[in-house]
Amino acid sequence: MAGPRALLRQCPLLLPQDRHGTAYEGFVTAQGRNFHIRILLPVDLQLKNARIECSWRLKRILHGYRHILKQRLHSCPDLVSFMVELKTVLEIALKNTQDLHISRPPEYYSCLVRDLEILGWNRVAYVDTGLSTVKLKAEDSCGRQHLITLKLNAKYPTEPPDCLVDFPVPFAVSWMPQNSLIDIYNQFLAALESLKEFWDALDEIDGKTWVLEPENPTRSATTRRIAIGNNVSVNIEVDPRHPNMLPECYFLGADHEVNPLRTKLNNNMHLWDPEVSLLQNLRELLGIDFPSRGVLEKSDFAKDCGICYAYRLEGSAPDHVCDDPRCGQPFHQACLYEVKGRGAQLASPAGTSAQQALALTFCIKQEPMRNIVAVTCPVTPNSYISSLGREPQADCMHPVRCSSAELW
Repeated sequence: MAGPRALLRQCPLLLPQDRHGTAYEGFVTAQGRNFHIRILLPVDLQLKNARIECSWRLKRILHGYRHILKQRLHSCPDLVSFMVELKTVLEIALKNTQDLHISRPPEYYSCLVRDLEILGWNRVAYVDTGLSTVKLKAEDSCGRQHLITLKLNAKYPTEPPDCLVDFPVPFAVSWMPQNSLIDIYNQFLAALESLKEFWDALDEIDGKTWVLEPENPTRSATTRRIAIGNNVSVNIEVDPRHPNMLPECYFLGADHEVNPLRTKLNNNMHLWDPEVSLLQNLRELLGIDFPSRGVLEKSDFAKDCGICYAYRLEGSAPDHVCDDPRCGQPFHQACLYEVKGRGAQLASPAGTSAQQALALTFCIKQEPMRNIVAVTCPVTPNSYISSLGREPQADCMHPVRCSSAELW
């Protein structure tokens, strides 16, 4: 993950507002202009749940690009990568905004209409009234539908249009003044085929397992959090260029559940077979059958958070689980932080009566660029709620006892 120095190089006017790296405020620069922006990250630093506030000028400029920025929030691994994407989109938006005030010569329209006729109107999904934005549709060899958005400036075809696609990798267009839209379309088709194995692998996972996150994955999403059992899951990060290779994996759940899975994965890595599908490799290395959509319901292994009593909180599923085998209650990390800050009641279904008052002991352990929360479970004082599969920080004990009260 890129550090604060990399962010400072990319956006020297964007400064952190707290020591935890969850709030940034300042300016983003594009085409010599500075735009005020504020970025608020959740406590787990997940970009997909970030909140972005900006000046009305920047909001107006980026109005037509909000869906693209949302996709980038889900696909970028860190804030630095997202800021690079944001500046790129902002440059395109500013360029197109300026182009709106530039009168296009008659040759522009005649050339564009001719190119569209050569390409075929059956491949055109959308054309705006100003003939400056064109969306083309395509179907890959597996029948998946895709769109490419072209933003044309007044100098087309001397200058190429800006291309926006839902890809997990950058899409660079090779262009010469004598080229036309069909050249871009053919490059788009070639890029679709190059990503066929990547999408095949993830489509198999989406169709045959219960994917907890992302809830509605886009074609640019490279991660999947797959349910393994009751409050146990594995998060995989697939390389789009090498989808048949061993992905980056980390397990989420109680230690007594995930430690054997980690051991199996480490011991069986040498058995990974690139000729076998990604899902089948994971099954064989872990020695498990993932819950099937045809047999089980999502509610069979996805419990609500014991604090907010909801499964999804701002789009995120619970990612912390009590380590005690008698409990296994899941929690959102954001809920744990909120409870620590103000004191609250926590429901744990095992080992306690519904009418009993529950209390938690919290401690904070600082790690570089991240806060790790270790929380003792109400069932036994020696069991901990795991943080993203990491070991509990038992050496950091600064207890703050929450107030007790009747739950009902």
